[in-house]
Amino acid sequence: MRLPIRPLIAALLALPLAAQGAVRSEAVEYQDGDTKLKGYLYYDDAISGKRPGVIVVHEWWGLNDYAKRRAEMLAGLGYAAFALDMYGDNKVTTHAKDAQGWSAQITQNKDAWRRRALAGLGVLKADQRVDPERLAAVGYCFGGSTVMQMAYSGADLDGVVSFHGSLPTPAEGEGKQIKASILAAHGEADSFVPPEKVAAFKSALEAAKADWEFTSYGGAVHAFSNPDAASYGIDNVRYDERADKRSWAAMKDFLQEVFAR
Repeated sequence: MRLPIRPLIAALLALPLAAQGAVRSEAVEYQDGDTKLKGYLYYDDAISGKRPGVIVVHEWWGLNDYAKRRAEMLAGLGYAAFALDMYGDNKVTTHAKDAQGWSAQITQNKDAWRRRALAGLGVLKADQRVDPERLAAVGYCFGGSTVMQMAYSGADLDGVVSFHGSLPTPAEGEGKQIKASILAAHGEADSFVPPEKVAAFKSALEAAKADWEFTSYGGAVHAFSNPDAASYGIDNVRYDERADKRSWAAMKDFLQEVFAR
C-alpha cells in the first residue's frame, strides 16, 4: 500500500537528523599573572567558519553550573561563548560569606579586576572559531559589574549586558573610553542597589554620551534571572520568571543589533 505523500513527508521531517549539530564545550586553562584559571568554551559544531564571541561572567558564587548553562544557551543562539573564571583554584561556593570575601578580593583593586576579566576576553578572541571583530560580554550580579568595568576600561567590545549588577560608574575621564553599547537589566525592587545609585549610573553614561539602555523590571529583586536564587536563603535574592524571560529576549535583540553593525 502506498502511503499518502504529505503525511509521509511530515513523518520524515519529525525524525532527528543524523547531521544535526550539537553544542559542545571545552575546558580552557589560562593564567592571569601567577593565578591559574579555567574557563569553559561553548559552541555549536554545526556552524562552520567564524562567529561572534560572547564572554559570560559568573555571579559572586564562582564559575558554577548556572554561568555555564547561560554560556551553553548563548552557543545555542549561534555564538561562541566563554564562561570565564574570575577566582581561580576551582573556587565555587553556596555560602555568602565565602562569595563576599572572594569577590571583595577581586573588586578592591580595579585595575586587577579589569585585567582578570580581559584575560578571559583574550582567550575568547584568540579561538579559531571566533570573529575577533565581533565580541560582547554578558555578566550576572558580580559579573554584571565586571562587564561594566570592561566597558569603562575601553575594551574592544561591541556590547556589554549587565544582569542585576551593582551598576558601578566610571571614574572621572573614563567615560570617553567606552566603546561598547550597554544594556543593563535591573530589578526595580532590588534593595542592594538604591535609587540614587541607579540615578548616578544613568547620569554617568549620559554624560559620557555612551550608547546605553536601562530596563527595570517591576517587582523583581536581586538575581532575578537565576532559577536557583531562593536556595541561597538571602533576603532580596529571588528568581522572577517573567523578568528572566523578558531580559533574555532583550539581550538577544541587543546582541543581534550590535553584531550587525
